[in-house]
Amino acid sequence: MLSTRPFECPPALLARAQRNPAVTTAVANAGAVLALESAKQATEARLITPILVGNREGIARTADEIGWNIGAFEILHADDEDMAALKAAKLAGDGHAAALMKGHVHTDAFMMAILNRDSGLRTGRRLTHVFHLTVPDHDKALLITDAAVNIAPDLETKFEAIRNAVGLAQNLGIAAPRVAILSGTEEATDRMPSSMDAAALTERAATELQNAQVFGPLAFDNAVSPDAAQIKGIDHPVAGNADILLVPNIETGNALFKMMVYFMSACAAGIVLGAKVPAILTSRADPPEARLASAAIAAILAGAKKDAV
Repeated sequence: MLSTRPFECPPALLARAQRNPAVTTAVANAGAVLALESAKQATEARLITPILVGNREGIARTADEIGWNIGAFEILHADDEDMAALKAAKLAGDGHAAALMKGHVHTDAFMMAILNRDSGLRTGRRLTHVFHLTVPDHDKALLITDAAVNIAPDLETKFEAIRNAVGLAQNLGIAAPRVAILSGTEEATDRMPSSMDAAALTERAATELQNAQVFGPLAFDNAVSPDAAQIKGIDHPVAGNADILLVPNIETGNALFKMMVYFMSACAAGIVLGAKVPAILTSRADPPEARLASAAIAAILAGAKKDAV
């Protein structure tokens, strides 16, 4: 039942990212093999120029182990993962790095470093996470938010998740993204609170979000399948054609993206939005293709911000 198709970093995404110069990226706790291999892969793809933060001896030893000459790159020593995460975040907050990459550090420590006022990365926006999912041989992406950071988002956090995901989609070339707000029904009912949130968010987005179409509540089938939407009689541009799925809680999003990964060999690039710089958030279980795609998205966002200045 699990897919055996090889994962694929979408070529169009990689090509788009490589139009820009490599982005200076602070890698938090870079001394582990997986962390350093991820940085090496993104560097060789001309996506990033790394600043390696962590135990200096450990980084050098691991670089030798994987056969990577890091002599040209800046290395900043940190005694432990908490210090490495905060040092990396401060580099970005001070303008020395235009992106962050999670290395061998727990997600909580990585996020706390971004939120730490001393890091200088807070913008007043909520931090939200987006998975950019593509399946092999297809460049069409599906964005899912939030499946990794906000556990049980309130109405305001959900709206910020929509806003952040729309901005990402626009930077990826989708001029007017279609956002489906998921629930278990197509009718707003107080028996299903997520459907009431969806209705409220749809109304708010109509006046506060430009160049995006936002609609809900929608069940999953009616968000992604035109046939299902037609059978249900749902006549809206988003129905059956969603570019972005806003999930009601982290459990829904987590299960959904993992089903796409394991059943469809989807490449799941993960990025945290809402801070001063994009933050690449990957898991130890992620394949190299997903790590590369995550770096590509960060490079695109960093490049777009630089162009806007």
